[in-house]
Amino acid sequence: MGATKIVAILLLVVGAASLAMGGFSYTKDQTVLKVGSLEVSAKEKEQVNLPVWLGVGAIAIGGLLLVFGRR
Repeated sequence: MGATKIVAILLLVVGAASLAMGGFSYTKDQTVLKVGSLEVSAKEKEQVNLPVWLGVGAIAIGGLLLVFGRR
């Protein structure tokens, strides 16, 4: 299996996952208060939304690479 075929399959999988999930979230720690050696922190949940055109574009490019990659 060539590198082009692997990249094409990865693009297809990532594009399909992007359309299915719509985005992802992550948690980051943020220091709220720091007085001397006392530190109070809070966890914030951040949401990242992926646009639909990104998923469709990844699927389209992956499909084109799969079909026309070795020609």
